[in-house]
Amino acid sequence: MMTSDFIVAFVTQPSALQEVLQKALIWVQNLGLGGAIAFIGLYVLATVFLVPGTILTLGAGVVFGVGWGSVYVFIGAVLGAIAAFLIGRYLARGWVARKIAGNPKFAAIDKAVAKAGFKIVLLTRLSPIFPFVLLNYAFGVTQVALRDFFFGSVGMIPATISFVYVGSLAGSLATIHTMSGSDSSQIARSILQVIGFIATIIATVYITRIARRALDSSISAGESPHD
Repeated sequence: MMTSDFIVAFVTQPSALQEVLQKALIWVQNLGLGGAIAFIGLYVLATVFLVPGTILTLGAGVVFGVGWGSVYVFIGAVLGAIAAFLIGRYLARGWVARKIAGNPKFAAIDKAVAKAGFKIVLLTRLSPIFPFVLLNYAFGVTQVALRDFFFGSVGMIPATISFVYVGSLAGSLATIHTMSGSDSSQIARSILQVIGFIATIIATVYITRIARRALDSSISAGESPHD
């Protein structure tokens, strides 16, 4: 029932998603032992449909507590990311590839990701300028290995724990939508911004350096960057 409500809200009334997600969390809370599996499934669905997971992540803190809530959010986020990655790789890759054909800059970055996939995925997961839900599909059309994409997901852990903790302070699912502006939330955001800022700088420098080397290597080998 909640799955159909979620899809209908996403397609017809995107603004109603917050209310639907809160109702879904109440539904999960009332399931007892099966709630964890239902929550993970809901998180996977939200990730695939490009729905920001803030409400679900905060809600996990209320329903499951910091420890298990963090575990369930991480599992759901990783499984959802892999699903989106595979969709991007096998269903949308051809279309995206045609759109970027002949772009030497993207080709170089693609090679850079192939050579240092784990580090680049890890850094972009830590950086707030790379949106989680869109990044999953974007990586699907690069040469990054699924293994590197999977292990690089550990970069999501700091944000996951921080926001699950903030959610646990709400005490009630009815108040989690107000937690985004609370003092605790602001502290968590500040910490994540510092971590993300450092990761962004490292990621930018690292990707640029590897991409330049890949492009120079291609040129020195007598290959055309447009091939």
